[in-house]
Amino acid sequence: MNLESNHLQSKKKIIVLGGDGFCGWPTSLHLSNLGHEVIIIDNLSRRNIDNELEAESLTPIQPMGTRLKVWEDVSGQKMGFYNIDLAEEYEHLLEILHNEQPDVIVHFAEQRSAPYSMKSPKHKRYTVNNNINATHNVLCAIEDSGLDIHLVHLGTMGVYGYGTAGMEIPEGYLDIEVTTDSGERVQQQILYPTNPGSIYHMTKTQDQLLFHYYNKNDNLRITDLHQGIVWGTNTIETNMDERLINRFDYDGDYGTVLNRFLMQAAVGYPITVHGTGGQTRAFIHIQDTVRCIELAIDNPPAREERVMIFNQMTETHRINDLAKLVSELTGGEIAYVSNPRKEAAENDLHVKNDLFLSKGLNPTTLDNGLLQEVTEIAQKYSHRADYSKIPAKSTWTKEQEPGIPDVKKE
Repeated sequence: MNLESNHLQSKKKIIVLGGDGFCGWPTSLHLSNLGHEVIIIDNLSRRNIDNELEAESLTPIQPMGTRLKVWEDVSGQKMGFYNIDLAEEYEHLLEILHNEQPDVIVHFAEQRSAPYSMKSPKHKRYTVNNNINATHNVLCAIEDSGLDIHLVHLGTMGVYGYGTAGMEIPEGYLDIEVTTDSGERVQQQILYPTNPGSIYHMTKTQDQLLFHYYNKNDNLRITDLHQGIVWGTNTIETNMDERLINRFDYDGDYGTVLNRFLMQAAVGYPITVHGTGGQTRAFIHIQDTVRCIELAIDNPPAREERVMIFNQMTETHRINDLAKLVSELTGGEIAYVSNPRKEAAENDLHVKNDLFLSKGLNPTTLDNGLLQEVTEIAQKYSHRADYSKIPAKSTWTKEQEPGIPDVKKE
């Protein structure tokens, strides 16, 4: 059931690291459906974190073997799978690269939750060890293998922080002028100064430096995608069979804000706005996430080029405005609770995304139909919801108390 596409003329072997996750699974299916040969590497750590938090996806996620078999039956495409820990099993990773000789590696294999990274010293250390070691092992293995592999990495808009200094945030690089000791003015371009807001975001800023070094020293071809907050659940491919359904995280650690709002309203739980709701965030629909990965693969940098950086987002919204939109759509009640994060009460955010638009991205923006689709999924699986997991309980400082609305399950 492959999509007709000119991609079939340039079929690639693609390894998707973290291909069992919220963004990795639909991306793997999308690339496979385009005719690429896809191999997933994942240690299933996200499933283990579900066990730790006792908070499963609202949607029922099938075992990995079932997912792969169903996809083969539905599409006629077979995907490979290796269960290894990238942060620990370097030699195994290198062996896989030698054996498979991929054209592209798509890197999702990092602990992706800011609240989870701030839960405790243990969670901070795990996030740093997992994310940074995994990224460095991948870079080192590409160089060690001697293969010409294009690395596409899913980063985050959070590396920039949430201030704009009165200007649009550029795509990765900032033009500056410095004055030398002799008084000469010199134009330079540097990585946009980072301002991470959590340990998770901090690991993504370290990724940038690792990419910069391996690109400069070893001419590795790297594309870094600074992605906004993902909303939505399913894509064209995950809708092909219910057993292929994507994750729907609603808990206070892993649930993304718009999906959480829609789920809360769907089950009759107050729409929880942290603080004033004056925070502005960048957003992207999951269907656009997989499309952006496709475009990044289709437009690789040359070996002599610097790291290519895209801002992978389609729109920005103030959190309070989103809560009001969801409330009007669903009739849900808004509850303002204390903000567990250490951040400004309000911010503006202006972001450039010219590169993806120039490559052919037709952005999916908020509309009532797509919002209703997410709400219907939440309603369909509402019997799986654990109301005790909905509040955000991870706090950025010891002095903070998590904001939990008073709610009773009917």
